Amino acid sequence: MKSAVEELESKCRAAKVASHRMAYLSTEVKNKALHNISDDLLAKKDEILTANQIDYKEAEASGMSAAMLDRLMLFPSRLEAIAQDMLAVAALPDPVGETFDMRTLPNGLQIGKKRVPLGVIGAIYESRPNVTIDISVLCLKAGNAIILRGGKEAIHSNSALARVVQEACQRAGVPDGAVQFVENTDRTLVNHLLKMGHIIDLLVPRGGAGLIKFVSENATMPVVTGGVGVCHTYVDKSADIDKAVAIAYNAKVQRPTVCNALDTLLVHAEIAPHYLPLVAAEWAKAGVEMHCDERVLSILKSEPLLKVIPSTNEDWGKEFLSLVAAVKVVDSLDEALEHIEHYGSGHSEAIVTEEYNAAMRFLNEVDAACVYINASTRFTDGGQFGLGAEVGISTQKFHARGPLGVKELTTYKWIIFGSGQVRP
Repeated sequence: MKSAVEELESKCRAAKVASHRMAYLSTEVKNKALHNISDDLLAKKDEILTANQIDYKEAEASGMSAAMLDRLMLFPSRLEAIAQDMLAVAALPDPVGETFDMRTLPNGLQIGKKRVPLGVIGAIYESRPNVTIDISVLCLKAGNAIILRGGKEAIHSNSALARVVQEACQRAGVPDGAVQFVENTDRTLVNHLLKMGHIIDLLVPRGGAGLIKFVSENATMPVVTGGVGVCHTYVDKSADIDKAVAIAYNAKVQRPTVCNALDTLLVHAEIAPHYLPLVAAEWAKAGVEMHCDERVLSILKSEPLLKVIPSTNEDWGKEFLSLVAAVKVVDSLDEALEHIEHYGSGHSEAIVTEEYNAAMRFLNEVDAACVYINASTRFTDGGQFGLGAEVGISTQKFHARGPLGVKELTTYKWIIFGSGQVRP
């Protein structure tokens, strides 16, 4: 009987072998696999939801936070949305084989680039079982093999979903071994996986700050990090009040447990007396707790039924993942930009303004993966960006940034056409 390490190494080697065939797999076969996965998610939803309920009950009994429980939970409408996303990915152009930047040199050589898969992609993730599907499908579409290692809190859900992917791929003619799932939840296996840079071409961690930090510091292969989102919305003095209320409400309340939800609301002093009572009243209807600086407190002190408490230094730069928001009054766009520069995580930042110059300064000066003018940060998502789904949201600058879709899971090689040229 194989040990856990031997089994892991065997699966990784199988993925490496499969990746060579995946590199030139036809678009037709890849899309067939994606359609099969979409169909099977719905056909086997009872089996999947039963497995998810086991995970949910065990996680709830263990004291898992509400934010993590929300990420863990599957229900019919979420499965249906995932199935639709798979069809959206299938409908995207196949990036593999695309040639670009072609040109002819003075010596007659035709030179350019051709898009190719990365090879083998490893994913280490926590809680969210939908990641099993999203990452698998995007990797398949981009011609990569994939090694999945989810957390123990979602093991039953992930196992059921991985079986759906593997069986759907087999029926479509995808090479054996292209989708590998690590069933063993022993954490020591993660350490071993991180040392397999000779097999895994890219590693994507999805989870809390602790997991991402650990993977980044110990991996022997390139890592795309992200997921921790401290997101600000700045309401400028020229903002349309109705827009600003609606945007802040959506960014905080629509789904507060995710990385692109609003964490800190910055409001220009000139508009604060008018705006803050309005947004506070709307937030109060949803039960939002506001952690406010002294200037915000002085404006809202006479407002009844608000969940308002004084802010502390720990509130700035904090990802709340709940119905809690930090609120601060600033005297200028410059002060807002300085605050975001100091406390932002490089994820998603927004300005609400009717002044063109303010919008352009914010767009140009904020250093983040996604910068919004007059829109909610909740749109930072592969599906919302037209990518079908996402492997994750990168907050780094190399090699990709923001939602990672199909094209971000490829690289390129130089291709050169000659007619007998030799170098003088």
